[in-house]
Amino acid sequence: MANYFLDNRDLLFHFNALDLREIAGIAEEEYAQSKEHRDAPVNYEDAMVNYRTVLEMVGDLAANRIAPRASDVDHEGVSFADGVVSYARGTQRNLKELSQADLMGMILPRAYGGLNIPFTVYMMAVEMVSRADASLMNLFGLQDIADTVRKFGTEEQRREFLPKFCTGEYTGAMALTEPDAGSDLQAVKLQAYQNDRGEWFLRGVKRFITNGNGDVLLVLARSEPGTKDARGLSLFVCHSGPTVKVRRIENKLGIHGSPTCELQFTDTPAQLVGDRKFGLIKYVFDLMYRARMGVSAQALGIAQAAYEEALSYARDREQFGRSIASLPAVANMLIEMRVTLETNRSLFYHAALCVDRKEKLEERIAALKKAGQPVTEETAALKAATRIANLLTPMAKYVLSESANRISYDALQVHGGTGYMKEFRVERLARDARITNIYEGTSQLQIVASIGHVINDVLREWLDRHDMKEYRGGLGSLAAAMREIRALFLESLRFVTERKDAAFQDVAAKDLVDLYSYLVMGYLVLDEAADEPSKAFIANRYILSSLAKARANAEMIKSGVFADLLHADTILV
Repeated sequence: MANYFLDNRDLLFHFNALDLREIAGIAEEEYAQSKEHRDAPVNYEDAMVNYRTVLEMVGDLAANRIAPRASDVDHEGVSFADGVVSYARGTQRNLKELSQADLMGMILPRAYGGLNIPFTVYMMAVEMVSRADASLMNLFGLQDIADTVRKFGTEEQRREFLPKFCTGEYTGAMALTEPDAGSDLQAVKLQAYQNDRGEWFLRGVKRFITNGNGDVLLVLARSEPGTKDARGLSLFVCHSGPTVKVRRIENKLGIHGSPTCELQFTDTPAQLVGDRKFGLIKYVFDLMYRARMGVSAQALGIAQAAYEEALSYARDREQFGRSIASLPAVANMLIEMRVTLETNRSLFYHAALCVDRKEKLEERIAALKKAGQPVTEETAALKAATRIANLLTPMAKYVLSESANRISYDALQVHGGTGYMKEFRVERLARDARITNIYEGTSQLQIVASIGHVINDVLREWLDRHDMKEYRGGLGSLAAAMREIRALFLESLRFVTERKDAAFQDVAAKDLVDLYSYLVMGYLVLDEAADEPSKAFIANRYILSSLAKARANAEMIKSGVFADLLHADTILV
């Protein structure tokens, strides 16, 4: 039988290369949980066996249950009648089987029925589910709703919501976006107010809410009358019910199995999560780490599926007496897809580990403070981990979602006219990929989120160590190419910062972020090639092509070709 974990050599490579010792130790309370829970690991090696077992289970379900239903799910879509949203029949079966396998609470604590799986391992599961059916990820991948309640809610809220997330009885939604507040969440207007007894209620409209028909909603609302900025926003959790009306669902280009809803809240009873006024600046910001990473995993899964479809078709399709896979023009497209996939995966799981470490350090610090112990060392480590995560999460979202669109586009091109037909899976993949560089922040906003960290060169020490590292054999010339890319970046950075022109910095942002991404991904794959000879081809192809692009990026910054963008408001009339 097929298995999306075991048949993906690169995913296996990354799992086997994971160093989760610190993360697993914190998550398992140095394995003290094994004294209370029979299924808890007794040591690190046991934990890794558990994680692999779970991933093999997800891989089996994804390949043999979810993927075969995906076409019918896409065709049937989501129905909406009399205010009620209904999933496609295949989606209903998928959710039931995932629940029966105890996979709907992967990242939640065992005390509430979860599996206590690290975030990085969970992202591997999300990638596989997305490869099978990208729209299902928007239901399976919303476990972060419950995790936000775990992190910031009260113990009463945890007991109320988390167990039913773990059993699959509840699905959730992030109700953030409004008609006049898309990416600019500071402009949220939905009102939260209290009655004489201090109970909270919600009133207003939310739009473009993924799985807005979910049983539990996390709602960003304006709790402070008279405010207009982020300081007036708080986060609330509520049950769906008669006071939450789905006014409509969107008729979308892709991800047809996932409902996107417009919601009307009419005096909806709600509970405050955490402290007032911290809804956006703390809780939603934290949630966006995971949301961006979830969409990155979704993009990666779609891209893997598109590559597999293109490769299979190219090998089988004959023209002029030979398979089209042997035609250099087609072979080059397939090779580029594979190189892009593997380098993207390197960036993504490096970023996931950074997010994982950041969150586990937060948990360790909280436990140490509760025990009255010093946290100086851990606080310094958390500060460093946060800086890196703040860069890598938007960078991964930007790079992987743009790549998924390019790979699915090229995969359809490999199919020729047949790929344009509904009978072929690649047509659906091309449609599904398109949303990934739009929702949870467009690519342009990911550049905005990244550029400050790039300007500050937050990975300077990491890059310095790699610049000085000695790589043997043929990898030495690739290391020299990486040093040239670094020099191009630093030269471009000086050019931008010395102008002391914020507008020009904004204009140059994309090229600077691109340059920095070449450095991060290039050194990641170079390190992999040093440890695994089979990765040398990937490193060679990626680094040499990145050097050519880096020269172009640097030239674009210094050439003045962007001068017209500084006056775009007068040109675009």
